Amino acid sequence: MPPADPLEVPDPQPFELTIAEAAAALRDGSLTAVALTESVLGRIEETEPALNAYVLVTADLAREQAARADEELANGRDRGPLHGIPFALKDLFDTAGIATTAGSGFLRERIPEEDAFVVAKLHEAGIVLTGKLGMHEFAFGTTSDNAHFGTIRNPWNTDYTPGGSSGGSGAAAAAGSALGTLGSDTGGSIRMPAAICGVAGLKPTRGLVSRSGVVPLSTTLDHAGPLTRSVEDSALILNAIAGHDPTDPQSMERPPEDFTRELGRDLAGLRLGVPRNPLWADCDDEVAEACEAALEQLRALGAEAVEVELPLLATTGRLLISQVEGAAFHERWLREHPERYSDEIRGKVEPGLTRPAIEYLRDLEQRRALELEVLAVLESVDLLVSPTLPLRVPTVAVGDPGSRLASYTRAYNSSGLPAISVPCGLDSNGLPIGLMIAGRPFAEATVCRAAHACEQALGWPRRPPL
Repeated sequence: MPPADPLEVPDPQPFELTIAEAAAALRDGSLTAVALTESVLGRIEETEPALNAYVLVTADLAREQAARADEELANGRDRGPLHGIPFALKDLFDTAGIATTAGSGFLRERIPEEDAFVVAKLHEAGIVLTGKLGMHEFAFGTTSDNAHFGTIRNPWNTDYTPGGSSGGSGAAAAAGSALGTLGSDTGGSIRMPAAICGVAGLKPTRGLVSRSGVVPLSTTLDHAGPLTRSVEDSALILNAIAGHDPTDPQSMERPPEDFTRELGRDLAGLRLGVPRNPLWADCDDEVAEACEAALEQLRALGAEAVEVELPLLATTGRLLISQVEGAAFHERWLREHPERYSDEIRGKVEPGLTRPAIEYLRDLEQRRALELEVLAVLESVDLLVSPTLPLRVPTVAVGDPGSRLASYTRAYNSSGLPAISVPCGLDSNGLPIGLMIAGRPFAEATVCRAAHACEQALGWPRRPPL
Protein backbone atom coordinates (compact mmCIF):
# COMPACT_ATOMS: atom_id res chain seq x y z
CA MET A 1 0.00 0.00 0.00
CA PRO A 2 1.20 3.57 -0.65
CA PRO A 3 2.26 5.61 2.38
CA ALA A 4 -0.33 7.78 4.03
CA ASP A 5 -0.61 11.21 2.47
CA PRO A 6 0.15 13.90 5.04
CA LEU A 7 -2.44 16.11 3.35
CA GLU A 8 -5.24 13.61 3.86
CA VAL A 9 -7.78 14.33 6.59
CA PRO A 10 -9.47 11.51 8.53
CA ASP A 11 -12.98 12.96 8.45
CA PRO A 12 -13.48 14.65 5.10
CA GLN A 13 -15.85 17.55 4.69
CA PRO A 14 -18.61 16.98 2.13
CA PHE A 15 -16.81 19.10 -0.47
CA GLU A 16 -13.83 16.71 -0.23
CA LEU A 17 -15.85 13.68 -1.31
CA THR A 18 -15.60 12.18 -4.75
CA ILE A 19 -18.78 12.00 -6.79
CA ALA A 20 -19.01 8.27 -6.16
CA GLU A 21 -18.62 8.76 -2.40
CA ALA A 22 -21.14 11.61 -2.30
CA ALA A 23 -23.64 9.61 -4.37
CA ALA A 24 -23.42 6.74 -1.90
CA ALA A 25 -23.89 9.11 1.06
CA LEU A 26 -26.94 10.73 -0.56
CA ARG A 27 -28.52 7.32 -0.87
CA ASP A 28 -27.68 5.92 2.56
CA GLY A 29 -29.10 9.03 4.24
CA SER A 30 -25.84 10.24 5.79
CA LEU A 31 -25.82 13.35 3.59
CA THR A 32 -28.35 15.55 1.82
CA ALA A 33 -27.87 17.38 -1.46
CA VAL A 34 -28.58 20.63 0.37
CA ALA A 35 -25.82 19.98 2.92
CA LEU A 36 -23.42 18.90 0.19
CA THR A 37 -24.17 22.00 -1.84
CA GLU A 38 -23.75 24.32 1.14
CA SER A 39 -20.37 22.70 1.81
CA VAL A 40 -19.28 23.33 -1.78
CA LEU A 41 -20.61 26.90 -1.78
CA GLY A 42 -18.70 27.48 1.44
CA ARG A 43 -15.60 26.09 -0.22
CA ILE A 44 -16.07 28.50 -3.12
CA GLU A 45 -16.20 31.42 -0.66
CA GLU A 46 -13.07 30.06 1.04
CA THR A 47 -11.01 29.66 -2.13
CA GLU A 48 -12.22 32.61 -4.21
CA PRO A 49 -10.83 35.03 -5.19
CA ALA A 50 -7.46 33.43 -4.44
CA LEU A 51 -8.00 30.87 -7.22
CA ASN A 52 -10.23 32.99 -9.47
CA ALA A 53 -11.61 29.69 -10.80
CA TYR A 54 -15.20 30.99 -11.12
CA VAL A 55 -16.44 33.79 -13.34
CA LEU A 56 -19.99 33.32 -12.04
CA VAL A 57 -21.39 31.55 -8.97
CA THR A 58 -25.05 30.51 -9.26
CA ALA A 59 -25.65 30.01 -5.54
CA ASP A 60 -29.42 30.62 -5.54
CA LEU A 61 -29.98 28.24 -8.45
CA ALA A 62 -27.76 25.64 -6.81
CA ARG A 63 -29.76 25.77 -3.58
CA GLU A 64 -33.02 25.39 -5.51
CA GLN A 65 -31.70 22.43 -7.48
CA ALA A 66 -30.26 20.78 -4.37
CA ALA A 67 -33.60 21.03 -2.55
CA ARG A 68 -35.33 19.56 -5.60
CA ALA A 69 -32.81 16.71 -5.74
CA ASP A 70 -33.44 15.85 -2.09
CA GLU A 71 -37.18 15.86 -2.69
CA GLU A 72 -36.89 13.66 -5.77
CA LEU A 73 -34.60 11.16 -4.07
CA ALA A 74 -36.89 11.03 -1.05
CA ASN A 75 -39.81 10.27 -3.37
CA GLY A 76 -37.97 7.47 -5.15
CA ARG A 77 -36.94 9.36 -8.29
CA ASP A 78 -33.26 8.55 -8.70
CA ARG A 79 -31.68 10.09 -11.81
CA GLY A 80 -28.36 8.31 -11.29
CA PRO A 81 -25.03 8.98 -9.56
CA LEU A 82 -24.87 12.66 -10.59
CA HIS A 83 -28.24 13.41 -8.96
CA GLY A 84 -27.68 16.15 -6.36
CA ILE A 85 -23.97 16.58 -7.19
CA PRO A 86 -22.54 20.15 -7.24
CA PHE A 87 -21.17 20.72 -10.71
CA ALA A 88 -19.54 23.62 -12.59
CA LEU A 89 -19.00 24.25 -16.30
CA LYS A 90 -16.21 25.82 -18.30
CA ASP A 91 -17.65 29.09 -19.51
CA LEU A 92 -17.95 28.10 -23.15
CA PHE A 93 -20.82 25.65 -22.59
CA ASP A 94 -24.10 27.39 -23.34
CA THR A 95 -26.41 27.67 -20.33
CA ALA A 96 -29.97 28.83 -20.89
CA GLY A 97 -30.57 32.16 -19.18
CA ILE A 98 -27.03 32.29 -17.77
CA ALA A 99 -24.19 34.24 -19.36
CA THR A 100 -21.69 32.24 -21.43
CA THR A 101 -18.65 34.35 -22.29
CA ALA A 102 -16.01 31.89 -23.57
CA GLY A 103 -13.59 33.88 -21.45
CA SER A 104 -13.95 36.93 -23.67
CA GLY A 105 -14.91 40.51 -22.99
CA PHE A 106 -16.59 40.48 -26.38
CA LEU A 107 -19.27 38.00 -25.17
CA ARG A 108 -19.52 39.21 -21.58
CA GLU A 109 -23.24 40.01 -21.94
CA ARG A 110 -24.15 36.97 -24.06
CA ILE A 111 -27.01 34.94 -22.53
CA PRO A 112 -27.96 31.81 -24.52
CA GLU A 113 -31.57 30.78 -24.90
CA GLU A 114 -30.80 27.07 -24.82
CA ASP A 115 -28.45 24.73 -22.99
CA ALA A 116 -25.63 23.03 -24.84
CA PHE A 117 -26.49 19.40 -25.65
CA VAL A 118 -24.21 18.06 -22.90
CA VAL A 119 -25.49 20.60 -20.37
CA ALA A 120 -29.04 19.46 -21.04
CA LYS A 121 -27.91 15.87 -20.46
CA LEU A 122 -26.26 16.85 -17.18
CA HIS A 123 -29.47 18.55 -16.02
CA GLU A 124 -31.38 15.38 -16.94
CA ALA A 125 -28.90 13.53 -14.73
CA GLY A 126 -29.79 15.85 -11.84
CA ILE A 127 -26.69 17.97 -11.31
CA VAL A 128 -26.67 21.02 -9.06
CA LEU A 129 -25.11 23.87 -11.04
CA THR A 130 -22.78 25.97 -8.88
CA GLY A 131 -21.55 28.23 -11.69
CA LYS A 132 -19.36 28.91 -14.70
CA LEU A 133 -15.61 28.44 -14.65
CA GLY A 134 -12.85 30.66 -15.98
CA MET A 135 -10.71 29.80 -18.98
CA HIS A 136 -8.19 31.15 -21.45
CA GLU A 137 -9.87 33.64 -23.76
CA PHE A 138 -11.82 31.76 -26.45
CA ALA A 139 -9.92 28.62 -25.31
CA PHE A 140 -6.91 29.74 -27.35
CA GLY A 141 -4.14 29.23 -24.79
CA THR A 142 -2.53 26.96 -22.23
CA THR A 143 -2.30 29.04 -19.03
CA SER A 144 -5.76 30.54 -18.31
CA ASP A 145 -4.16 33.95 -17.86
CA ASN A 146 -7.10 36.00 -19.07
CA ALA A 147 -6.96 39.70 -19.97
CA HIS A 148 -10.70 40.17 -19.31
CA PHE A 149 -11.33 38.04 -16.20
CA GLY A 150 -7.92 37.84 -14.58
CA THR A 151 -5.45 35.06 -13.90
CA ILE A 152 -6.63 31.67 -12.63
CA ARG A 153 -4.29 30.07 -10.11
CA ASN A 154 -3.28 26.60 -8.99
CA PRO A 155 -4.70 25.32 -5.66
CA TRP A 156 -1.43 23.49 -4.92
CA ASN A 157 0.41 26.82 -4.95
CA THR A 158 -1.20 30.02 -6.17
CA ASP A 159 2.09 31.27 -7.61
CA TYR A 160 1.72 28.58 -10.29
CA THR A 161 -0.50 28.24 -13.34
CA PRO A 162 -3.45 25.82 -13.35
CA GLY A 163 -2.87 25.16 -17.05
CA GLY A 164 -5.32 25.88 -19.80
CA SER A 165 -7.49 26.46 -21.45
CA SER A 166 -9.81 24.75 -18.91
CA GLY A 167 -7.88 26.17 -15.97
CA GLY A 168 -10.93 26.99 -13.88
CA SER A 169 -12.21 23.44 -14.31
CA GLY A 170 -8.93 21.93 -13.16
CA ALA A 171 -8.57 24.29 -10.22
CA ALA A 172 -12.16 23.84 -9.02
CA ALA A 173 -12.03 20.05 -9.30
CA ALA A 174 -8.80 19.93 -7.29
CA ALA A 175 -9.89 22.44 -4.65
CA GLY A 176 -13.32 20.90 -4.04
CA SER A 177 -15.17 24.02 -5.17
CA ALA A 178 -17.09 21.66 -7.46
CA LEU A 179 -17.32 17.88 -7.29
CA GLY A 180 -17.61 17.58 -11.06
CA THR A 181 -16.49 19.92 -13.82
CA LEU A 182 -16.65 19.97 -17.60
CA GLY A 183 -13.94 21.27 -19.91
CA SER A 184 -13.05 21.32 -23.57
CA ASP A 185 -9.93 19.99 -25.28
CA THR A 186 -8.59 21.09 -28.68
CA GLY A 187 -4.89 20.43 -28.13
CA GLY A 188 -4.86 19.25 -24.52
CA SER A 189 -7.07 21.74 -22.68
CA ILE A 190 -8.64 19.07 -20.45
CA ARG A 191 -5.52 16.99 -19.88
CA MET A 192 -3.09 19.86 -19.26
CA PRO A 193 -5.06 21.38 -16.35
CA ALA A 194 -5.75 17.87 -15.03
CA ALA A 195 -2.04 17.07 -14.93
CA ILE A 196 -1.11 20.45 -13.47
CA CYS A 197 -3.87 20.47 -10.81
CA GLY A 198 -3.56 16.81 -9.79
CA VAL A 199 -6.94 15.52 -11.00
CA ALA A 200 -8.24 13.16 -13.66
CA GLY A 201 -9.08 14.69 -17.03
CA LEU A 202 -10.64 12.63 -19.83
CA LYS A 203 -10.74 13.61 -23.51
CA PRO A 204 -13.16 11.18 -25.15
CA THR A 205 -13.01 9.74 -28.65
CA ARG A 206 -13.93 12.21 -31.37
CA GLY A 207 -17.68 11.98 -31.91
CA LEU A 208 -18.58 10.34 -28.60
CA VAL A 209 -19.62 13.58 -26.84
CA SER A 210 -21.54 16.36 -28.60
CA ARG A 211 -20.06 19.82 -29.04
CA SER A 212 -23.33 21.51 -30.01
CA GLY A 213 -23.82 24.65 -27.97
CA VAL A 214 -20.10 24.82 -27.12
CA VAL A 215 -18.32 27.96 -28.35
CA PRO A 216 -15.82 26.46 -30.81
CA LEU A 217 -12.12 26.87 -31.22
CA SER A 218 -11.51 24.29 -33.96
CA THR A 219 -14.44 22.49 -35.56
CA THR A 220 -12.47 19.30 -36.29
CA LEU A 221 -10.26 19.17 -33.18
CA ASP A 222 -12.59 20.21 -30.32
CA HIS A 223 -13.67 17.66 -27.71
CA ALA A 224 -15.71 18.01 -24.50
CA GLY A 225 -15.07 15.97 -21.36
CA PRO A 226 -14.82 15.84 -17.55
CA LEU A 227 -12.21 16.91 -15.00
CA THR A 228 -12.71 15.31 -11.59
CA ARG A 229 -10.86 14.26 -8.47
CA SER A 230 -10.96 10.58 -9.48
CA VAL A 231 -10.99 8.46 -12.63
CA GLU A 232 -14.21 6.80 -11.49
CA ASP A 233 -15.91 10.18 -11.32
CA SER A 234 -14.81 11.02 -14.87
CA ALA A 235 -16.24 7.74 -16.09
CA LEU A 236 -19.53 8.44 -14.29
CA ILE A 237 -19.81 11.83 -15.97
CA LEU A 238 -18.99 10.32 -19.35
CA ASN A 239 -21.88 7.90 -18.83
CA ALA A 240 -24.17 10.92 -18.55
CA ILE A 241 -22.87 13.08 -21.41
CA ALA A 242 -22.05 10.54 -24.13
CA GLY A 243 -24.66 10.08 -26.83
CA HIS A 244 -25.58 10.85 -30.39
CA ASP A 245 -26.52 14.42 -31.29
CA PRO A 246 -27.84 14.90 -34.84
CA THR A 247 -26.97 18.61 -34.69
CA ASP A 248 -23.24 17.86 -34.31
CA PRO A 249 -21.82 16.65 -37.66
CA GLN A 250 -19.05 14.68 -35.92
CA SER A 251 -21.38 12.95 -33.46
CA MET A 252 -21.41 9.14 -33.78
CA GLU A 253 -24.36 6.83 -33.22
CA ARG A 254 -23.34 4.18 -30.70
CA PRO A 255 -25.22 2.01 -28.22
CA PRO A 256 -25.15 3.24 -24.60
CA GLU A 257 -22.41 1.76 -22.45
CA ASP A 258 -21.13 1.92 -18.89
CA PHE A 259 -17.64 3.41 -18.89
CA THR A 260 -17.08 2.26 -15.30
CA ARG A 261 -17.52 -1.40 -16.20
CA GLU A 262 -13.81 -2.28 -16.24
CA LEU A 263 -12.82 -0.34 -13.10
CA GLY A 264 -11.22 -2.62 -10.52
CA ARG A 265 -10.29 -5.33 -13.01
CA ASP A 266 -6.65 -6.40 -12.94
CA LEU A 267 -4.33 -5.41 -15.74
CA ALA A 268 -3.17 -8.90 -16.65
CA GLY A 269 -2.94 -9.24 -20.42
CA LEU A 270 -2.94 -5.49 -21.17
CA ARG A 271 -0.16 -4.44 -23.53
CA LEU A 272 1.07 -0.90 -23.02
CA GLY A 273 2.83 0.85 -25.89
CA VAL A 274 5.51 3.32 -24.84
CA PRO A 275 6.27 5.88 -27.60
CA ARG A 276 9.64 7.06 -26.32
CA ASN A 277 10.14 9.32 -29.29
CA PRO A 278 8.53 11.81 -29.33
CA LEU A 279 6.19 11.51 -26.30
CA TRP A 280 8.95 10.97 -23.76
CA ALA A 281 11.58 13.03 -25.55
CA ASP A 282 12.98 16.27 -24.16
CA CYS A 283 11.14 15.69 -20.89
CA ASP A 284 12.11 17.23 -17.54
CA ASP A 285 13.93 14.70 -15.36
CA GLU A 286 11.43 14.84 -12.49
CA VAL A 287 8.50 14.32 -14.85
CA ALA A 288 10.23 11.40 -16.57
CA GLU A 289 11.12 9.76 -13.24
CA ALA A 290 7.58 10.00 -11.89
CA CYS A 291 6.08 8.63 -15.10
CA GLU A 292 8.65 5.81 -15.27
CA ALA A 293 7.71 4.86 -11.70
CA ALA A 294 4.02 4.88 -12.65
CA LEU A 295 4.75 2.72 -15.68
CA GLU A 296 6.63 0.29 -13.44
CA GLN A 297 3.61 0.22 -11.12
CA LEU A 298 1.38 -0.70 -14.08
CA ARG A 299 3.79 -3.52 -14.89
CA ALA A 300 3.62 -4.70 -11.28
CA LEU A 301 -0.17 -4.79 -11.62
CA GLY A 302 0.12 -7.23 -14.52
CA ALA A 303 0.44 -5.11 -17.64
CA GLU A 304 3.18 -5.62 -20.21
CA ALA A 305 5.05 -2.59 -21.54
CA VAL A 306 6.64 -2.54 -24.98
CA GLU A 307 8.33 0.30 -26.82
CA VAL A 308 6.62 1.43 -30.02
CA GLU A 309 7.53 3.73 -32.89
CA LEU A 310 5.23 6.61 -33.82
CA PRO A 311 7.39 8.99 -35.87
CA LEU A 312 4.50 11.07 -37.20
CA LEU A 313 3.57 12.15 -33.68
CA ALA A 314 6.50 14.56 -33.93
CA THR A 315 4.64 16.43 -36.69
CA THR A 316 1.60 17.36 -34.59
CA GLY A 317 3.09 20.59 -33.21
CA ARG A 318 1.66 22.90 -35.87
CA LEU A 319 -1.29 25.09 -34.93
CA LEU A 320 -2.42 25.73 -38.51
CA ILE A 321 -5.63 23.64 -38.40
CA SER A 322 -6.94 25.22 -35.20
CA GLN A 323 -5.73 28.65 -36.32
CA VAL A 324 -7.59 28.47 -39.66
CA GLU A 325 -10.73 26.93 -38.20
CA GLY A 326 -10.68 29.42 -35.34
CA ALA A 327 -10.31 32.30 -37.79
CA ALA A 328 -13.28 31.02 -39.79
CA PHE A 329 -15.45 31.23 -36.67
CA HIS A 330 -14.15 34.64 -35.61
CA GLU A 331 -13.85 36.25 -39.06
CA ARG A 332 -16.75 38.71 -38.86
CA TRP A 333 -16.03 39.73 -35.28
CA LEU A 334 -12.32 40.17 -36.03
CA ARG A 335 -13.02 42.40 -39.00
CA GLU A 336 -15.73 44.49 -37.30
CA HIS A 337 -14.47 44.69 -33.70
CA PRO A 338 -10.80 43.66 -33.44
CA GLU A 339 -10.40 45.91 -30.40
CA ARG A 340 -12.67 43.64 -28.34
CA TYR A 341 -10.04 40.89 -28.40
CA SER A 342 -6.95 40.89 -26.24
CA ASP A 343 -3.73 41.50 -28.13
CA GLU A 344 -2.66 37.92 -27.37
CA ILE A 345 -5.71 36.23 -28.87
CA ARG A 346 -6.02 38.58 -31.82
CA GLY A 347 -2.38 37.83 -32.62
CA LYS A 348 -3.11 34.10 -32.58
CA VAL A 349 -6.32 34.13 -34.60
CA GLU A 350 -5.81 36.86 -37.22
CA PRO A 351 -3.05 35.01 -39.14
CA GLY A 352 -5.54 32.24 -39.85
CA LEU A 353 -7.49 34.61 -42.08
CA THR A 354 -4.68 34.69 -44.63
CA ARG A 355 -3.23 31.17 -44.54
CA PRO A 356 -3.32 29.51 -47.99
CA ALA A 357 -5.98 26.83 -48.38
CA ILE A 358 -3.38 24.40 -49.72
CA GLU A 359 -1.48 24.54 -46.41
CA TYR A 360 -4.65 23.75 -44.49
CA LEU A 361 -5.47 20.81 -46.79
CA ARG A 362 -1.96 19.43 -46.48
CA ASP A 363 -2.20 19.56 -42.71
CA LEU A 364 -5.50 17.66 -42.87
CA GLU A 365 -3.77 15.01 -45.01
CA GLN A 366 -0.88 14.85 -42.56
CA ARG A 367 -3.32 14.47 -39.68
CA ARG A 368 -5.02 11.55 -41.41
CA ALA A 369 -1.64 9.89 -41.94
CA LEU A 370 -0.93 10.27 -38.21
CA GLU A 371 -4.30 8.76 -37.34
CA LEU A 372 -3.61 5.71 -39.53
CA GLU A 373 -0.13 5.32 -38.02
CA VAL A 374 -1.47 5.33 -34.46
CA LEU A 375 -4.31 2.94 -35.31
CA ALA A 376 -1.79 0.54 -36.86
CA VAL A 377 0.30 0.54 -33.67
CA LEU A 378 -2.83 -0.02 -31.58
CA GLU A 379 -3.40 -3.29 -33.41
CA SER A 380 -0.48 -4.73 -31.44
CA VAL A 381 -0.91 -2.88 -28.13
CA ASP A 382 -3.99 -1.97 -26.12
CA LEU A 383 -2.94 1.42 -24.76
CA LEU A 384 -0.29 4.11 -25.21
CA VAL A 385 1.40 5.56 -22.12
CA SER A 386 3.47 8.73 -21.75
CA PRO A 387 3.88 11.81 -19.58
CA THR A 388 1.01 14.24 -20.05
CA LEU A 389 3.37 17.22 -20.18
CA PRO A 390 7.09 17.52 -20.90
CA LEU A 391 7.54 20.17 -18.19
CA ARG A 392 7.10 20.61 -14.49
CA VAL A 393 4.34 23.08 -13.62
CA PRO A 394 5.42 26.61 -14.54
CA THR A 395 4.72 29.68 -12.46
CA VAL A 396 2.11 32.23 -13.47
CA ALA A 397 4.93 34.66 -14.17
CA VAL A 398 6.74 32.26 -16.52
CA GLY A 399 3.61 31.03 -18.32
CA ASP A 400 4.16 28.43 -21.05
CA PRO A 401 7.87 28.57 -21.86
CA GLY A 402 8.44 27.94 -25.54
CA SER A 403 4.75 26.99 -25.95
CA ARG A 404 5.68 23.46 -24.94
CA LEU A 405 2.88 22.48 -22.56
CA ALA A 406 0.69 20.96 -25.29
CA SER A 407 3.48 19.27 -27.22
CA TYR A 408 2.47 15.76 -26.04
CA THR A 409 -1.28 16.13 -25.63
CA ARG A 410 -2.23 17.45 -29.07
CA ALA A 411 -1.34 14.14 -30.76
CA TYR A 412 -4.62 12.66 -29.53
CA ASN A 413 -6.69 15.57 -30.78
CA SER A 414 -5.20 15.07 -34.22
CA SER A 415 -5.89 11.32 -34.10
CA GLY A 416 -9.22 11.68 -32.29
CA LEU A 417 -8.39 8.91 -29.82
CA PRO A 418 -9.50 8.77 -26.18
CA ALA A 419 -6.87 9.95 -23.69
CA ILE A 420 -6.83 10.61 -19.98
CA SER A 421 -4.40 12.34 -17.64
CA VAL A 422 -4.12 10.85 -14.18
CA PRO A 423 -1.86 12.18 -11.39
CA CYS A 424 1.20 10.07 -10.67
CA GLY A 425 3.31 12.12 -8.27
CA LEU A 426 4.51 15.50 -7.03
CA ASP A 427 7.61 17.36 -8.15
CA SER A 428 10.17 18.96 -5.84
CA ASN A 429 8.01 22.10 -5.68
CA GLY A 430 5.05 20.05 -4.43
CA LEU A 431 3.19 20.42 -7.75
CA PRO A 432 1.45 17.48 -9.48
CA ILE A 433 2.79 15.40 -12.36
CA GLY A 434 0.44 13.66 -14.80
CA LEU A 435 0.58 10.38 -16.70
CA MET A 436 -1.32 10.18 -20.00
CA ILE A 437 -2.99 6.96 -21.15
CA ALA A 438 -4.60 6.73 -24.61
CA GLY A 439 -6.42 3.91 -26.35
CA ARG A 440 -8.26 2.69 -29.40
CA PRO A 441 -11.35 4.52 -30.66
CA PHE A 442 -14.20 4.21 -28.14
CA ALA A 443 -12.02 2.24 -25.69
CA GLU A 444 -12.70 4.68 -22.85
CA ALA A 445 -13.56 1.85 -20.45
CA THR A 446 -10.13 0.27 -20.91
CA VAL A 447 -8.36 3.64 -20.72
CA CYS A 448 -10.16 4.32 -17.44
CA ARG A 449 -9.38 0.82 -16.15
CA ALA A 450 -5.62 1.39 -16.44
CA ALA A 451 -5.81 4.97 -15.17
CA HIS A 452 -7.91 3.93 -12.17
CA ALA A 453 -5.48 1.13 -11.30
CA CYS A 454 -2.56 3.58 -11.46
CA GLU A 455 -4.40 6.20 -9.41
CA GLN A 456 -5.31 3.72 -6.68
CA ALA A 457 -1.85 2.17 -6.51
CA LEU A 458 -0.16 5.56 -6.19
CA GLY A 459 -2.45 6.89 -3.48
CA TRP A 460 -4.59 9.39 -5.36
CA PRO A 461 -6.78 11.43 -5.17
CA ARG A 462 -5.06 13.81 -2.78
CA ARG A 463 -6.15 17.18 -1.49
CA PRO A 464 -4.10 20.28 -2.34
CA PRO A 465 -2.93 22.41 0.59
CA LEU A 466 -5.08 25.46 -0.18
